[in-house]
Amino acid sequence: MSVVHPAIVETPKAVSTASWAWADEMATQTFANALAQLPELQNAYLELVGNLGAGKTTFVRHLLKALGVQGRIKSPTYAVVEPHEGRHPATEQGLAIWHFDFYRFNDPQEFEEAGFRDLFASSGLKIAEWPEQAKGMLPPADLVLTLTVSDHDARHVKVEAHTPQGLQLLQSLRNIIPPLTASLHANSTT
Repeated sequence: MSVVHPAIVETPKAVSTASWAWADEMATQTFANALAQLPELQNAYLELVGNLGAGKTTFVRHLLKALGVQGRIKSPTYAVVEPHEGRHPATEQGLAIWHFDFYRFNDPQEFEEAGFRDLFASSGLKIAEWPEQAKGMLPPADLVLTLTVSDHDARHVKVEAHTPQGLQLLQSLRNIIPPLTASLHANSTT
């Protein structure tokens, strides 16, 4: 018998959003490199949303490379989670990174049995693809990146900040790479 546990918490509404266009993979890499430079990333939780082929794993590979992860970076589609060790470029400190892919995730009890709650409670960067498959089991995301394929295989990326840490990350990103559009919602604290 499967036991369904209540949600850890609901992700709060976005306090700020911004959008970018990635014309090609070089633009994806540039964005990942900019994000990797931000000290607030060290203990952040990022969710990546988008259809198959939207570029989620490609973005993660560029981000992990920018964070000093060596060797082949494979998608955790079958393993659900891949641990990595990196080094944050701004602080030169070692960085634990957990890359989750919940695409094949079927049972919320798996979350408990696999110890994912403990991983999310530990320090380090957590990145989840297909977070909707584990809805109700995940903590609030600092940033949610929604990727959609536009004309000529370009990507439209909407970034939402849901926490104070996410807001700091998003504001810093806006300063490095000006967005196409940005908004600060009325329920924001800044």
